[in-house]
Amino acid sequence: EKRVLLHSCCAPCEGEVLETLLESGIRPTAFFYNPGIHPEREYELRKREDKRFCDKVGVEHVDADYDVENWFERTQGLEREPERGARCTVCFDMRFERSALYAHENEFKVFSSSLGISRWKNMEQINRCGERAADRYPDLTYWTYNWRKAGGSHRMIEISKRERFYQQEYCGCSYSLRDTNKWRLANGKEKIAIGENFYG
Repeated sequence: EKRVLLHSCCAPCEGEVLETLLESGIRPTAFFYNPGIHPEREYELRKREDKRFCDKVGVEHVDADYDVENWFERTQGLEREPERGARCTVCFDMRFERSALYAHENEFKVFSSSLGISRWKNMEQINRCGERAADRYPDLTYWTYNWRKAGGSHRMIEISKRERFYQQEYCGCSYSLRDTNKWRLANGKEKIAIGENFYG
């Protein structure tokens, strides 16, 4: 396939993936659907950086809804789950179900996500969620390529520094913000300052 729908979580993770796809002769479309990002100011920062890079490299950027209330409803009861736990599975399912629907409606045969390039994420967990979402539609495949391999993780940082991307300091949801700030305070660090840190 020469067309791929790429669910994009943020510009730092997306940068290396988009460049690799383009260099490989694959035409990606970036699908930005991340309703769990909190607060809204953080969401808008990440979305803006995502679109800025897409515009620079000539990739279509699809801005999906910020239906945060739906996200909180789906994760209700999972507020104390650890990172990579059941709450993350619900979050990935929600994002990939919407991505798969868009892929189906727009005749993409393959979709994937930039989420897996982050070393903070569980690749197997992500792939299971992606494959489950793809199984809802005939002739749709979730591409489980490991974007970290062949130096992908290193290039991700290089591109982030080159592009001076906004450098988020937590996964994105209100619970990861809560837990990250709790850890930082316990280790003598300041709370996260939203919108202040950039690569470079």
